[in-house]
Amino acid sequence: MDRIFARYWIETAFPLDDAAAIMAGEQSTGTFVRVPGETDELREHYAARVERIVELGTVDAPSLSGSGLPKKHVGPVVRRTAEVTLSWPIANMGPSLPNLLATVAGNLFELKPFSGLKLLDVTLPPAFLSAYQGPQFGVDGTRLLTGVYGRPVIGTIIKPSVGMTPEQTAAQVKMLAEAGVDFIKDDELQADGPHCPFDQRVSAVLRVLNEYAQKTGRRPMYAANITGEIDQMLRRHDLVVAFGGTCVMASVNSVGLPAMTALRSHAQVAIHGHRNGWGMFSRSHATGMSFIAFQKFWRLAGIDHIHVNGLRNKFCEDDTSVIASARECLTPMFSAPHKGCEIVPVFSSGQSARQAPGTYKALGSMDLIFACGGGILAHPAGPAAGVRSLHQAWEAAAAEVELGEYAKSHEELRAALEAFAA
Repeated sequence: MDRIFARYWIETAFPLDDAAAIMAGEQSTGTFVRVPGETDELREHYAARVERIVELGTVDAPSLSGSGLPKKHVGPVVRRTAEVTLSWPIANMGPSLPNLLATVAGNLFELKPFSGLKLLDVTLPPAFLSAYQGPQFGVDGTRLLTGVYGRPVIGTIIKPSVGMTPEQTAAQVKMLAEAGVDFIKDDELQADGPHCPFDQRVSAVLRVLNEYAQKTGRRPMYAANITGEIDQMLRRHDLVVAFGGTCVMASVNSVGLPAMTALRSHAQVAIHGHRNGWGMFSRSHATGMSFIAFQKFWRLAGIDHIHVNGLRNKFCEDDTSVIASARECLTPMFSAPHKGCEIVPVFSSGQSARQAPGTYKALGSMDLIFACGGGILAHPAGPAAGVRSLHQAWEAAAAEVELGEYAKSHEELRAALEAFAA
């Protein structure tokens, strides 16, 4: 319970035991040569341990350039792949997310013995949960704030991403609210430009949502993009709260872990985490980190939602990875009696009524935000019909009725299936 564990995939021409020892030494007490201060006693207490090595196979060529061979190597080069688990005493860095990241995902990626190295997962002691607040709202709080139960939260993104004035943005939000959307977010590209200043946009958008709530008793959640410097984000958060908003959005890779923890300490509303830039970590099988590891840092830092892509998306991520990512968001990070830190997975990227049954079958849960841009706005009968088609698709999924069959008696779904080809 006082150790940190990290699991990696590696590819190397070095003997696996040697490669794992190099990893452990580089990220704890060692360097390229034994130094006088590195006593046996110090190593006993503070050196990273190699907990497990599972050999997977060999490869014909290096996955990444720049790798090297063992000194005095002769003969054919055999590059092996393996999963390696290392552990560290928490005393090395304390319960600190920035320093944890430096430990488990630091210089390792640059080490010459490796032609591939990827962080697959981290397991943390509960001390991290004592040091960090984790999500304030998560699944239950998001349902409370949106008033949506028993089905996914149906969301969308303001489009076009940039170029509209605050008034035009507010007009689109009004239309989306009247169409029945539960969740509306700024695009990550829309922040505080001169054509659509943050203060003017948020006041205009929340004014129309407040008016809609007064008329109907229903308030869609609006995730205002507050991404910026720490002081800017805190001020923008306060403006959202002052106008009655229930959510803010921040681009996690842009602001970093310390800024997110500062925002979480200050926040009175849900924090929608956008993972734009994620491809830098994930696009290569041979380097970076898995989303399984990535999202744990941000859950502890305090986000309530995070994007996980979507089935049959417009990006390069396959469906298996998408579902594994979403499932992990809903999985407790710590065993009882500690808090679970579950957060809401956000499905997006080319989603429409067509993906609902596959998403539900694979995930086994409706605790998600199902964000559709074109799937709502481009419905041939208009946005309200687009929203209804999504409700109908999820009803069919829950009832285990084939979409085409359900569409025979639900015209909005039928039109969606015709408009959004498989």
